[in-house]
Amino acid sequence: MTPAARLSAAIEVIADIEARRRPAADALKDWGLAHRFAGSSDRAAIAGLVYDALRRKSSSAWLMGDASPRAVLIGMLQRERGLDVAAIAALCSGARFAPAPLTEAERAALTSDRLASAPPPVLGDYPDWLDPHLARVFKDERGAEGAALASRAPLDMRVNTLKLERDEVLPMVAHLRAEPTRWSPIGLRIRLAAEAKSPAIHAEPCFRKGAVEIQDEGSQLAALFAGAKPGEQVVDLAAGAGGKTLALAAVMENRGQIYATDIDKRQLAPIHERIARAGARNIQVRTPRGEADVIADLGGRVDLVLIDAPCTGTGAWRRNPDAKWRVRPGALAERVKQQEALLDRAAALLKAGGRIAYVTCSVLHEENGDQVRAFLSHRPDFTIVPPHEIVAAALGERAMLFLHAALVTEEGLLMTPRTTDTDGFYVAVMRRA
Repeated sequence: MTPAARLSAAIEVIADIEARRRPAADALKDWGLAHRFAGSSDRAAIAGLVYDALRRKSSSAWLMGDASPRAVLIGMLQRERGLDVAAIAALCSGARFAPAPLTEAERAALTSDRLASAPPPVLGDYPDWLDPHLARVFKDERGAEGAALASRAPLDMRVNTLKLERDEVLPMVAHLRAEPTRWSPIGLRIRLAAEAKSPAIHAEPCFRKGAVEIQDEGSQLAALFAGAKPGEQVVDLAAGAGGKTLALAAVMENRGQIYATDIDKRQLAPIHERIARAGARNIQVRTPRGEADVIADLGGRVDLVLIDAPCTGTGAWRRNPDAKWRVRPGALAERVKQQEALLDRAAALLKAGGRIAYVTCSVLHEENGDQVRAFLSHRPDFTIVPPHEIVAAALGERAMLFLHAALVTEEGLLMTPRTTDTDGFYVAVMRRA
């Protein structure tokens, strides 16, 4: 397929997403099934265009003065990909399989300064209903923070120190131009150009042998800030696919015990294969069974409970731009209830002096600082571990630089793409008396 034909296909997919209010992945899959002549590189390129259009949906529509799928794709080519009018016009030539030629109005819009007067939700490319929530956190910087959350994420990997050290893995991924992450001492980063296809990490020998796992640097840091120690008894209360569980196992040097569970056993399905590949021997998976409490026997025995809490996912928008247009106010209220229940469940597991590491991939106060303060208000037997202490223990001499970059409060710290160049993650640690 030509680049112009791929652009036409992306316009079709965006139209399908909007008309049927469906996830982008479903629309892309259906398009591929209906157009089997398209090769894997074509499908990847079309998916890239679609997701970039979703990243810059509001600002592109504002720039073009039109919210149609065509306008959003054309605006995105300037906003996200940096193409000038001539380059966009070459794609929209009206030739076979290409979009129709640019109109005079479209040409004028592409050279206008309309965005100079745009409100924060447009500049930040996020839904209007979230504006007051983001204003609580970022105030006048919310447009810039939203724009960073709309950018394309790099590909980050965590080195599994149960098998190799980072310096040993670097030569193995030199052909991918991987470099050490800025903050995480166990991370590697591959920077991707706007049109680049993500490398097939799963096919790399170092991945198949368990030396690396795909994990955002912010997620790596959240696991390190939890402060797990070799020999401890640890519960990962919302383990999901096990990314942070495996990171904890490496920090603990395969000593002690980690109990991994989740309210949704389907989320746990991938964890078993990942544990085997990583060579983690101190993880015990407790899969839910009906109404039974599969960790009831751990009450009062645990040193650390990690809550990687279910949340709105606002901090992960750069990896899942489709999600920000589908999240609804009711979802926030539901997530808050789930987080409250998990905090109370964690408290019952801890022994004296035990800690809760509360983590979300959200940037919203309602899911972060508000939750921590609400928990502390009815649990006077818990106190905050100061954020500078958890960072110092994990990052050593780089701690002060990180603390200047992150958004730090009395209760916890928030990482964002704009401040720390990671996904948006919140971390707070509380200790039982």
